[in-house]
Amino acid sequence: MPRVLRFFVHNWPLKLAAIALATLLYGGLVLSQSSQAFTTPIPIQYANAPADVVVLSNPGSVTRIRYVAPPDLGFLVNSTTFAASVDLSKVQPTGAPVLVPVTVTTIDPRVQILDFEPRSVPMTLDTLATKQVDIKADLLPIPSGLDAGEPTVELATATVSGPQSVVSTISEVRASVAVDSSGVDVNQLVTLVPIDDRGQAIPASTPVEVQPPQVRVRVAVFSDRRSKTIPVSPNVIGTPAAGFEVESVELNPGVVSVEGDANDLAGLDHADTAPVSVAGASSGFVQTVGLALPDGVEALGAGSVQVTVRLRPITGTRTFEAGLVLSGARSDRQYSLSSDRVLVTIGGSVADLDRLSGTTLVLTVDVTGLADGTHDVPVSANLQTGLTLVAASPSKLQVTVTPAPPASSPSPGPSPAP
Repeated sequence: MPRVLRFFVHNWPLKLAAIALATLLYGGLVLSQSSQAFTTPIPIQYANAPADVVVLSNPGSVTRIRYVAPPDLGFLVNSTTFAASVDLSKVQPTGAPVLVPVTVTTIDPRVQILDFEPRSVPMTLDTLATKQVDIKADLLPIPSGLDAGEPTVELATATVSGPQSVVSTISEVRASVAVDSSGVDVNQLVTLVPIDDRGQAIPASTPVEVQPPQVRVRVAVFSDRRSKTIPVSPNVIGTPAAGFEVESVELNPGVVSVEGDANDLAGLDHADTAPVSVAGASSGFVQTVGLALPDGVEALGAGSVQVTVRLRPITGTRTFEAGLVLSGARSDRQYSLSSDRVLVTIGGSVADLDRLSGTTLVLTVDVTGLADGTHDVPVSANLQTGLTLVAASPSKLQVTVTPAPPASSPSPGPSPAP
């Protein structure tokens, strides 16, 4: 320790003089490069914003930079010489402004920055939020002499995303529709505008995104508005599953009131439903669908119909060759049949008959209690539910009953030798 101390205090007047000389030389160098002011605005860029946040404020620009540079650098100092930025990595997304230090750098090491303005800027960050809201159509004032029906929108809801402090106030998105003085029906894509809970539009400058940004809106426009009541006709399309057919279609309601210009209603005698598909169906169902009305005509009220579709199996008959089995036969009797096979006609659903094809079909001949002799005995079939025996050919068989021959006694063996 004494040696270190001696190192610093040894020749200390000379060392102090050297430090003073270096300071004077540096000051002279700085003075020889006259201080200059750069006043062209340098946009402040922001970096390192936290994930899932929205930057609500513009950092602005650095408006004045004081610097020194060698005299020979001259006009080479311009707006590309400097860069300004703020680091948002530590700014909390609270929705309130926070002062963030500004950093100014230069790409030319010969330029030394002495000072700049502003030294800090207020920055506002907010959490990114998303929610679904209703889509509402709004009719702008209608030209004189025209009338319009209720707007219909192809989607019921939209998704809004943006700063939590703004999204939380959005109650709906609005599609404002203008009716042309020509009286042409409206059928167009309309931009959706987010509306807050006070009924005010969110300013376009606010970073709020609407998905989808546009929606199709239809409005019937009338010059001679009339109404009429017409029956509803179901539009059933497709083919049911194999073996089934449509038995009935019921509509509720069966009639509907519509409105339109007198010339559009003149030839309209019914209203079709939107397509109701029965493709591949094997059982009935109930479905609510809209009405497929011509342009310029719209339904009064809900504009939808409940369609009840009932299906039934398709029935038919098939002829099969069937074998025979006896039921109730005694072991001490013999039974002789006039035929060992019959042709039978089976009725039922096509699906059940298809499943029966290719299987071995056997009919029953009941000989229970038959005495010796010849008898006419009907054939019967034990079929699955839904299938019936329509006919058998022959429908009766002759069954001859005879006593069974006695069992043969075993022949005696050779006598033993004496």
